[in-house]
Amino acid sequence: MLRLVSPRLVAGLAVLLSVVGAQAQSGNRVFDRTVDIVRENFYHRADLSTFNAAVAAVIARMPDLAAAAAGSDTTREAVDAVLASLGASHTGRFVQDDLDYYELADVFRFALRRDMRRAFPPEGEVRYDGIGIATAVVGRRVFVTDVYDGGPAAGAGIMPGDEILTVDGEAFTELGSFKGKVGRLAEVSLRRTADGEPFSVEVRVARLQPTESYLTAIRESARVVVEHDGYRIGVVRLWSYTAGDQVTRVLYDEIADGALADADGLVLDLRSRWGGAPADAAETFVGGTADMRLVDRDGDENYANERWRRPLVAIIDEGTRSGMELLAYSLKKNGVPLIGAETAGDVLAATAYLLPDNSLLVLAVQDVFVDDDVRLEGNPVQPDVAVSFDVRYAAGSDPQLDAALAVLTNQLSGAAD
Repeated sequence: MLRLVSPRLVAGLAVLLSVVGAQAQSGNRVFDRTVDIVRENFYHRADLSTFNAAVAAVIARMPDLAAAAAGSDTTREAVDAVLASLGASHTGRFVQDDLDYYELADVFRFALRRDMRRAFPPEGEVRYDGIGIATAVVGRRVFVTDVYDGGPAAGAGIMPGDEILTVDGEAFTELGSFKGKVGRLAEVSLRRTADGEPFSVEVRVARLQPTESYLTAIRESARVVVEHDGYRIGVVRLWSYTAGDQVTRVLYDEIADGALADADGLVLDLRSRWGGAPADAAETFVGGTADMRLVDRDGDENYANERWRRPLVAIIDEGTRSGMELLAYSLKKNGVPLIGAETAGDVLAATAYLLPDNSLLVLAVQDVFVDDDVRLEGNPVQPDVAVSFDVRYAAGSDPQLDAALAVLTNQLSGAAD
């Protein structure tokens, strides 16, 4: 005989499951601490019932979780599962084997200030051994996705899209391949095209500090390219804006009397790593306030306010996230053409917590709205000119940059006419 279950009973069971999830403890310190932090700080309370149900489900189906080591696949799977139930950007656990861990620890260094010496003894300063690249695994192959301007890899000729085969004859790992090799030459075996022969380059391993690497990369990316019509077009890539005022200072210097000072137009590359741009970042490029230069008694100059007032286009893609998406939104609102692919749609305010095993929990703690009621979380900024770019085996090509240069050249030609 078929029995119908009343909606009231179903609702009651859902509430009960949520309560059970809220009270449950797995006995795994990393998992339980993650659960506590989410319940106390996640920005959207209404999603916690779903989260609590996910916690209860994970504990029920993973009886070995209590005995699992912090660094085990079991712990990783359990934590990832409950965090995924939140369906939010700026939310995840990062471990010391990954470059993201070091870069994000530096992004959130103020929030982590009481724990920095524990995580990065003895001084509490984020540093790692590397060559200035970021990578991604696609299938069973590892590709260079980013080469930081001014870094060791860039100097050795490594390019975005190169497939990494080995380092010093061993299988590549993002940090392990360079750990303990500072000052030494690492032999990196690469393949540049899908059917190309492997080749090797020697790269000197350095002790890298993320913020310093970003600032160097932004400064070194600033350059002028001469297009076919003879226009001097500047290019600068905002690898990350997480250093805030220091990034703005680099831009002021390059615009005022640096590599971009004599450019007729500018391509602003917003294909970043972590975003972080302040809410008023667009003011440097579309704002109307006066330039301001300070000169001391010895004639030394300091640019307190500098504005780009010539033609401008910007490049965006899925790496354009968080505060960098706000910058892209503001530029588009002010008529600046956006070239490339849609942004990440990851726009929440987050902070970070150090877990018992020194892994890092990044958690969304505030929602973000612009122009009163526009929410960019889950609503990517769209390009005006769509150009796809598969970085694998790019071999130095960059169709998004090429398209941006063409659009800006047309702008300059029209202005001249």
